[in-house]
Amino acid sequence: MDPSALREEGNNLFKSGDVEGAISCYTKALKVSTCDSESAVLYRNRSACYLKLEDYSQAEEDATKALDTDQGDIKARFRRAQALHKLGRLDQAFLDAQKCAQLEPKNKAFQELLRQLSAQIQQKAVQLSSTDSRVQQMFKLLLDNSAQASDRQKAAQNLVVLSREDAGAEQIFRNDGVKLLQRLLESQQEDFVLSALRTLVGLCTGHQSRTMAIVNELGMDRLCGVMGSGASSVSLSACHLFQVMFEALTEGMKKDVRGKDEAILPEPSRELRSMLRHLIDMLAAPNVSGPGRDSAINLLVKQVPRKSQKHPDNSLTLWVIDNGLKKILEVAGTVPEITDGPPLTDNTLLSCSVLLNKLYDDLKSDKERENFSTLCEEYVQHHFRGPGLESKLRSIQTVSVLLQGPSDVGNRTLEMSGIMDAVISLCASDNITHQQVAVETLIHAAGKAKRASFITANGVALLKDLYKKSENEQIRVRALVGLCKLGSAGGTDFSMKQFAEGSTLKLAKQCRKWLCNDSLPPNSRRWAIEGLAYLTFDADVKEDFVDDKNALQAMFQLAKSEDKTVLFAIGSTLVNCTNSYDVEKPDPQLVELAKYAKQHVPEEHPKDAQSFVEKRVVKLLEAGVVSALVCMVKQESPALTETCRECIARVFLALVERQEDRGMVVAQGGGKALLPLVSESTDVGKIKAAQALAKITITSNPEIAFPGERVYEVVRPLASLLALDCSLLQNFEALMALTNLAGISDRLRQKIIKEKAVPKVEGYMFEEHDLVRAAATECMCNLILSPEVQKLYLVTDSDRLKLLVLYSGEDDERLRKAAAGTLAVLTGEMPEVCARIPSTTSHWLEILQALLLSESQDLRHRGVVITLNLMQAERSLAEKLMESEALEILSVLAKAADASQASVTRAAQCCLDLCLEYGLIRSNDGEANGKSAP
Repeated sequence: MDPSALREEGNNLFKSGDVEGAISCYTKALKVSTCDSESAVLYRNRSACYLKLEDYSQAEEDATKALDTDQGDIKARFRRAQALHKLGRLDQAFLDAQKCAQLEPKNKAFQELLRQLSAQIQQKAVQLSSTDSRVQQMFKLLLDNSAQASDRQKAAQNLVVLSREDAGAEQIFRNDGVKLLQRLLESQQEDFVLSALRTLVGLCTGHQSRTMAIVNELGMDRLCGVMGSGASSVSLSACHLFQVMFEALTEGMKKDVRGKDEAILPEPSRELRSMLRHLIDMLAAPNVSGPGRDSAINLLVKQVPRKSQKHPDNSLTLWVIDNGLKKILEVAGTVPEITDGPPLTDNTLLSCSVLLNKLYDDLKSDKERENFSTLCEEYVQHHFRGPGLESKLRSIQTVSVLLQGPSDVGNRTLEMSGIMDAVISLCASDNITHQQVAVETLIHAAGKAKRASFITANGVALLKDLYKKSENEQIRVRALVGLCKLGSAGGTDFSMKQFAEGSTLKLAKQCRKWLCNDSLPPNSRRWAIEGLAYLTFDADVKEDFVDDKNALQAMFQLAKSEDKTVLFAIGSTLVNCTNSYDVEKPDPQLVELAKYAKQHVPEEHPKDAQSFVEKRVVKLLEAGVVSALVCMVKQESPALTETCRECIARVFLALVERQEDRGMVVAQGGGKALLPLVSESTDVGKIKAAQALAKITITSNPEIAFPGERVYEVVRPLASLLALDCSLLQNFEALMALTNLAGISDRLRQKIIKEKAVPKVEGYMFEEHDLVRAAATECMCNLILSPEVQKLYLVTDSDRLKLLVLYSGEDDERLRKAAAGTLAVLTGEMPEVCARIPSTTSHWLEILQALLLSESQDLRHRGVVITLNLMQAERSLAEKLMESEALEILSVLAKAADASQASVTRAAQCCLDLCLEYGLIRSNDGEANGKSAP
């Protein structure tokens, strides 16, 4: 492979707009290059590519490598100055720009960059001076114990605001502010503690070196102590600080230099492990509050498992399992009413289930999974065989938590000798707590079909007995949920019902009654929603539920409450009510074959027809479902799992199905709520959320639906729908939405290009489906306004231009309009393209004449504009057009008296005037400036 040839190829790709391709060529050339001077040029060129891609760290690195070989390389120095400028390293950027300006004093680009840097450095100096005095003033007030409490609180709040600015954060840190913040943390006054935590968030955000210094100076014991305090607001703020610290340190591991953090530090793995070890130690510590424990679990859920299964390293998960699994199980097995154990909240056990499930899912091999299962079995067996009933209850509670999390492991522990018998016998216990633990385990065990059939045979009578005879409402509602779960074992299959006709309606009615009963504690009302989540597989139950406004309002109020354990049940219930689950319709021929073979054939309930679903959606919207979903998305809890987010995304997609409902969804915050769902959900959930965004973007003004910078966040999810594993409908809606965005501004077009959507759009221009092909061409019609896209049509070994010309002659009017519109813009902006049109196809004149003769005014106008652009580009093209029937057609169009065709008439007249100027035609009276005619 010749480095020179590869460099030349890279240069050509860069000029044509294929920056990624250019990087690939330069990288290959660097691998085979043996000449230092040649390598320096390659690094310099690759630096320019990275600048284009806004990867400024890499651009700076490559420019530096080029300068290491040749200090006089002015291009490399300028590119490094640009990269350093973008990275916020102004002093270093100024030195490079100054050197460039000294070498070429008349270069305007060098002078402009130097001017910008000078202004920014001066502004920063003034700002630092001003900020320094403000920081000193705040410190003085906070350290003055004689000052009024209100003044000190105001100073603490001002410190929070200052820490959010780069200059303020730097001055606080340099003025030994961490020691002052430490004193505030030890003050035991909640307002001061909160202010200190929020100030620390500002200092740590995006700054690895400061974060490492703060972790080492304050110490993890102190920070964990603050998070483990009793106040939930303090615990949440400390949790947010930990999250920011984790992000700063892990981002710092990916790059030597990140943004404005100029320090190059050793890999911060020691600090990360220390933070995780302290979080694990918090789990079973008796002196940690319930909210603090929930925060520790939440951080482990977010930080330990791999973000992507493609990443090969799951060592952090294995480390946590080795060092912390028993402590997690200890929390999971705690029954607060009767066993000694750490304080819990209503959300703790579900959070443990989520953490255990995340750890199990992150394991890569059967050996790792077997080890996890064995550790869990040993823990359960140890307590089950221990002395006393309390020890057995701890083991059963652990099994219950495992069944909600890694269910395979939970089922294995449930099958251990004696466990299931103990659960059944405890259901009949006189002790309410014993009953409660056993019934909940029975409910969670009924999830698997095998278990459901076993419990139906052995436990239904027991559950019915508890439901009818128990005097305790908490036991009754749990027994009811068990019956609901067993009654819904057939799912949406109308022909597979476990109970007699009408039984599920009676169960649902009782669930709704408990749901609306404000005198019941929230955890009991939560179980009522759990029951409805199962029963709403039945369409009769759905219809009754959406007609019960009080029950809907009660459910939505719970969605907005502090109880996070209810989120998945509400999401599942709404998915069922909106029929937003996936249903594979069987092939009719296979159905007939199954009937002939006397096999079971699933049946759809008559009330699950589309007309019924639409009415249910309208009723849910009127009851305020959007505001409830928005609140659910905002919840910071392990209970808001990826599966739960998928449920919410499915419901949103169902709510925006009808065009007339989309405005209401947007007005109530639905558009904003969908954005996090496209990045934090299951793969299916991301697609559903992206499709919902597409539907909104098609029919709403994107700048109103997604105000400010939020509109740019919509581009990536829409581009993700342009994939082969998405349906044609999803492809079509994404193209329509991108068309709308591409027509708004050049900045949005640049964002679409950056997300690499242009090649995908081009691919769909070849799609066989008429609507998808037309939508892709319409999208290109708006994207062609970008100079970067226009350059793609200059590539000589491409059929892009030919495709536009041919599509301009298709029968599909929508496709013709889009293709001709694209051609009109392209020929107007790039005259060099015009000369190549005759070589695209021998039918180009016929296609152009057909546009001019079209009955559609839009097509006529596009045809005339293309004709004018061709004539203006080259005289020879005008000659070819005048030799054809185009002259006669243009003459007729130029004489049209219809005011509605004024734009066509003017353009046609311009064509004839240009021909006069070229001397290709004469006016009727023979004068150069007369009315043109043949």
